[in-house]
Amino acid sequence: MANTSAAEKAMRQSERRRVRNRVVRAQARTQVKDANKQIESGKPADAAQEVKQAIRALDQAAQKGVIKKNNAARRKARLMKKLNALTASK
Repeated sequence: MANTSAAEKAMRQSERRRVRNRVVRAQARTQVKDANKQIESGKPADAAQEVKQAIRALDQAAQKGVIKKNNAARRKARLMKKLNALTASK
């Protein structure tokens, strides 16, 4: 438990941030999951659209500081690698 008023305020702030960040993080995860499903389905056009949305969600999360910049870059690279493998095989 917090011992000072400053610590209590910090706890309130961190809880507000946690709730706000959770929405953005969950949205990015869902977009990535949907993109992976589309890639596995084998339809390059639909997969490309989903990957584009996932990249946008990851960029927004990184810009807001919910995830780190390199984390977003790594996830985007993995998605693009899978998408490129799909389009090369078709």
